[in-house]
Amino acid sequence: MKPTETEDVTEGPTGKVHLSTPVQQIMAAAESSPLTTHVLNTGDGVPAARMALSLHQLDSKQMIWNMMSVGTTNEDGRCPGLISRQAFTPGMYKLRFETGSYWETLGQTCFYPYVEVVFTISDPDQRFHIPLLMSRFSYSTYRGS
Repeated sequence: MKPTETEDVTEGPTGKVHLSTPVQQIMAAAESSPLTTHVLNTGDGVPAARMALSLHQLDSKQMIWNMMSVGTTNEDGRCPGLISRQAFTPGMYKLRFETGSYWETLGQTCFYPYVEVVFTISDPDQRFHIPLLMSRFSYSTYRGS
């Protein structure tokens, strides 16, 4: 496959890697992402693996949310590479966690079909960690380090 104008190419230990989709490009930026999350299923005492989530930024002029990225938590409940440092600008953001779908895959029901965590970024040069601790009937979040 030859790279097109819209594809990025990076050098890896085994040669060139073609990143043909935005999701792949986001995942490659994991090391430099200024925003991280970690989802824990506190009811079962395990990481919440394979939970879908999305990151949105508020367009304050039109008052609409624009989707910035989508992802799925890994086996450790983390979703690296949510946003690149270049795309991370001051403003209001939300992380939407698809908790209902997560519990459904475990054969269980839950009270909250999704969780949206809304937060404001004034200094995008800092690092931000937003954990989600959840069970079938509760959730908690905070700004971590």
